[in-house]
Formats: sequence, structure tokens, C-alpha cells
Amino acid sequence: MGRSQELSESKRGTVIGCHLCNKSIRDIFLLLNIPRSTVSGIITKWKQLGTTATQPPSERSHAEAHSAQKSPNVCRVNC
Repeated sequence: MGRSQELSESKRGTVIGCHLCNKSIRDIFLLLNIPRSTVSGIITKWKQLGTTATQPPSERSHAEAHSAQKSPNVCRVNC
């Protein structure tokens, strides 16, 4: 299953606006037709970071993605 497209900044702002108007997560995802987990993630990110803007990937995730591209057939197993 592929990744879906990223929400626009205005759509994320609408989610936060609804949250600030005391709408429940259920009301927001039904109103905007966005998955519940996405709405919850946007609100959580806003509470933690104070922004809904897309953040650059961390160094670790960048390194992991780079190593996965080099050897896609190797998987790690923790014993």
C-alpha cells in the first residue's frame, strides 16, 4: 500500500481551528473527510511542536533510508 499525498498547510490549519473550537476528533474527521489517525496526528504534532509545518527528516531516519537504498534485499533481525 503506497503513501497518500500530504495534506496542505491550509487543511492542517483547518484541523487545528476546529480543535480550538472544541470540536472532537470524531467531528473533525467526519467533517473534513480525513482519516482519524491523521487528524489525531496533526493535533498531537501541533501540541508538541506548536506548528503543523512539515519538518525535515532527522539525521537517523535519513541515514536509515540511505542504507536501505544501498542494500534493499538485506533485512535486520534482532536475536
